[in-house]
Amino acid sequence: MLTAKQRVLRKFWYAIMPVDHLRDGPKPFRLLGEDIVLFLDGNGAPAALQDRCCHRTAKLSKGWAIEGHIVCGYHGWVYDRDGHVVRIPQLDPAAALPRHSTPAYRCVERAGYAWVALDEPLAPIFDIPEDGAPGWRRIHQFYDRWATAPLRLMENSFDNAHFAFVHRGTFGDMAQPKPKKYEIEETDYGFIATTVVDVRNPPNAHQVTGSTEPTTTRSMQNHWYLPFCRRMDMHYPSGIRHIIINCATPIGDGQIQVVQLLYRNDTEEACPAAKLIEWDARIIAEDREILESTDPDATLDVALKIEAHMPSDRPGLIMRRRLLELLAANGETEVRRGG
Repeated sequence: MLTAKQRVLRKFWYAIMPVDHLRDGPKPFRLLGEDIVLFLDGNGAPAALQDRCCHRTAKLSKGWAIEGHIVCGYHGWVYDRDGHVVRIPQLDPAAALPRHSTPAYRCVERAGYAWVALDEPLAPIFDIPEDGAPGWRRIHQFYDRWATAPLRLMENSFDNAHFAFVHRGTFGDMAQPKPKKYEIEETDYGFIATTVVDVRNPPNAHQVTGSTEPTTTRSMQNHWYLPFCRRMDMHYPSGIRHIIINCATPIGDGQIQVVQLLYRNDTEEACPAAKLIEWDARIIAEDREILESTDPDATLDVALKIEAHMPSDRPGLIMRRRLLELLAANGETEVRRGG
């Protein structure tokens, strides 16, 4: 699916970048093929504008922030978070200010990230009840650009059949290639998928799982949030919960920004954050290698007849159906390359 061509996808929230990245000035980003610039307003909240000055179209990201506004580096025009020009240095201070502006986008902070919706959102950002709750810690794990499609990452996130092969170097067991079945409950926002997975537990994962046994289990409750976010709640027999939040933010066709947050109900002393980042980095690197080898332009209706052969594809098939329904409900059809 060519994500940048689907206008309905503009009506969702996407995690863009850590708010801390904006402390030293504006930053550019491309979301669904549109160039935007992010900066901090006078309250320290993230703001997003089209990355173009309305004067001579210079990129505002080439400028700087001052007193909660963004300054164009070309002629010094100053914009507020709503995109309105609030100062033109070339004008006499007593002169009436022309009503110029550049497009502004909805932008909020959630879980330490700036989130942007290009158009009026169809749904709010999903809740993360553990964020800031007593007994939980938040770890910013990854913020990487991948050469794949957002749907590919989402499908992979719910695909237990790849564990034995793609993750054979970490937790996968090639002697157990047949995955256990997901129980799936569709919701208004996507679906909830639950299962129990048997995994290898090598010595370098003992702190992660809280167990020294050679194998362990993961009781998994996965939430898919339309269109490209996932919450994976893994509960180990040790009592540890390892909750991963993934966002496949579409940059353009075939490119995504992968955001991954981790929530744990243990302590830094029990398992250092650096250890958790290193362990999950190995796992996600295995995913990245295989996903970047796939075709990002695969159409939504492809492979809809293979469920009888691969029951583990069911979550991905539901995603494809729901996305097709979303397009149809908004008067769109799937756009194909060259079509």
